[in-house]
Amino acid sequence: MKLTMPDRKPRQGLEVACELGFRPVAHLVARALSPLRVPPPAVVLAGTATGVAAAVAIGRHSFLLAALLLQLKTVLDNADGQLARMTGRVTSFGRYLDSESDLVVDAAIFAALGLWIGAPLALLGFVLLTGVLSINFNLERRYRRAPADVGDSSMLSRLYRVLYGWQDGMFERVLPARPSRRAVGVVANFGLSTQLLALGVCLAVGHPTAYVAVLCACALSLVPLLSPERRIELAT
Repeated sequence: MKLTMPDRKPRQGLEVACELGFRPVAHLVARALSPLRVPPPAVVLAGTATGVAAAVAIGRHSFLLAALLLQLKTVLDNADGQLARMTGRVTSFGRYLDSESDLVVDAAIFAALGLWIGAPLALLGFVLLTGVLSINFNLERRYRRAPADVGDSSMLSRLYRVLYGWQDGMFERVLPARPSRRAVGVVANFGLSTQLLALGVCLAVGHPTAYVAVLCACALSLVPLLSPERRIELAT
C-alpha cells in the first residue's frame, strides 16, 4: 500500500524498520526543529558528523558506542527530509548533499571496520552496500518513473553524476523493464536505515564480520530479481 503522509517521502516500497522504528522518532525531532527554523541541510551535516563519529568509535574498538551513534545518525537522516517537507524547503541541494554525505559516512565506517575485519573484507562490504543501496534506489525510481537526476548544473549535482550516474545507467541496462510492486516492496527493506540497524546489532554483539555476511545475503537475494529470466515477471 502506498503511504502519503504529509511529511513522508512518496515511496511505493515500505521499509519496515524505518517506518516502525526510526521515522516516528525522527518525526518528533523534525517537529521540535521546525519552529526553530533550522535549515534541513544543517540536519544532514549533523547526521554526517554523527556517522563519522561512529566510524571513529569503531576505529577505537568502542563498538557499542558506534552502534548507538549509527542509530542516532539514522534518526537524523530521516529527520532532515521530514523537516524539509514539513517546512516546504525541499531542494535539489538537500537531496544531493544527503546522498553524497551518506557515501562519505559509509566509506568512513568501512575504512574503520577494515582495522578489525581486514581491508579486503571491508572493501567487499563497502562495494556490496553501495550496490544494494543503488538497486534499492533505482527500483523505487523506475517503478515511479522518476528521473535519476533533476539535471541542474550545481557542483553537488555534477558530483552526484560522477559518483552515482554510472550506477543509475548500469541499472537501466540490467533491468530496463519497470519493476513490480512486490519487487520494490521487498528490496525497500534493504535500505540504509535497515542496513545501519543490522550493522549496529553486529557491532553491539562484538561481531562486525557478521555484517558482511548480511550484505552477502542481501546481494545474493537480488540475483534472481535481476536475472534475465525474471525480467518479464517483474514488469508490470
